[in-house]
Amino acid sequence: MKPYLAVFGLPESKKRSWLCSVFIAASLICGIYFLGFASVGKEYKEQKFTRWPVIGSMSGVKAAKCKNQRMPIGSEPLPSGIVAEASDLEMRPLWSASTKKEKKQKRPMSLLAIAVGIQQKEVVNRIVGKFPSSDFIVMLFHYDGVVEKWGDLSWSDRAIHISAVNQTKWWFAKRFLHPDIVAEYDYVFIWDEDIGVENFNPSRYLSVVKEQGLEISQPALDRSKSEVHFPITARNRKSTVHRLVLKLKSFLSNCSLHYLGSWVEIMAPVFSKAAWRCVWYMIQNDLIHAWGLDTQLGYCAQGDRAKNVGVVDSEYIVHLGLPTLGVFNKTEAQSETHKVDNRPEVRMQSHMEMLLFKKRWENAVVHDKCWFDPYQSPVNHTTKW
Repeated sequence: MKPYLAVFGLPESKKRSWLCSVFIAASLICGIYFLGFASVGKEYKEQKFTRWPVIGSMSGVKAAKCKNQRMPIGSEPLPSGIVAEASDLEMRPLWSASTKKEKKQKRPMSLLAIAVGIQQKEVVNRIVGKFPSSDFIVMLFHYDGVVEKWGDLSWSDRAIHISAVNQTKWWFAKRFLHPDIVAEYDYVFIWDEDIGVENFNPSRYLSVVKEQGLEISQPALDRSKSEVHFPITARNRKSTVHRLVLKLKSFLSNCSLHYLGSWVEIMAPVFSKAAWRCVWYMIQNDLIHAWGLDTQLGYCAQGDRAKNVGVVDSEYIVHLGLPTLGVFNKTEAQSETHKVDNRPEVRMQSHMEMLLFKKRWENAVVHDKCWFDPYQSPVNHTTKW
């Protein structure tokens, strides 16, 4: 006779079958429980890091609206109306006595930023004198550490002074001209200090830029007085703006014509706020000379670079080509013979940075499978590294 289980009253074979069924059922119940718990936990976590849990119930329409509400990262715990996403460079009074007067004044809509050294004080004074305070905020990047000696200029108190020794304007721009900081300004001028402005009017210049739809531009260079590095930046006396230049390229007996276009040199560029937001991201944090950047500026032209990038001929400048970065006095009292000239080292570093920037660009193109190059087969454009 087969033994019976006293408690269950079942044969041993059926007992084992029953225990297996119980184990499987328990496993399924536990699995469902943990999956449900994980889903709830994930939902809570997402809610926690997007917006604080809403007390009480809300309608489906309102819930969907809040779910799709875009908030800057880090501002999720705040009501959207209190979030200030951008800033500006306008100085504010310490007390309220002048508040009404300030409100009546026209707010500057553009920014002029220049990397300066005290040796070029007079040149910079002439540049800033061309830019009316009602239309422009002025920011000086002091690469020689000398700030107090600018105080005798009439506009110095309204300018923003930032000092860091032996740094380039692109080092300053990357750190102090974040797009959210300069979002209030329609145009950003980022200039070198060795610029002659006798034939330049910034108001007329911007009028041409707006009329021509230029997102990235520069004033043309006076051919007879300037140090011209690229033919496309030289002034064309017969036009208001030019975007292309025809260059004859000869290899022994074979001659060909090449259009060089969509080019602005990094010496005196002018960016729209939209273009600057793109360019700022392209500036490499460690490549402070920004050589090679000008070859790729067209990608930030907010459309067709053949139309939106240009050189303004009607308002032109002189590139004086003065030695600045890498040249300084050991002491003020010492003569010209005691100057330290590191320009060869600076130029070598600039060239190395250009090659590194080119390599980074090429690697970025290879590894970003989602990026499409709209200028992969350019017809009227030649990029020269």
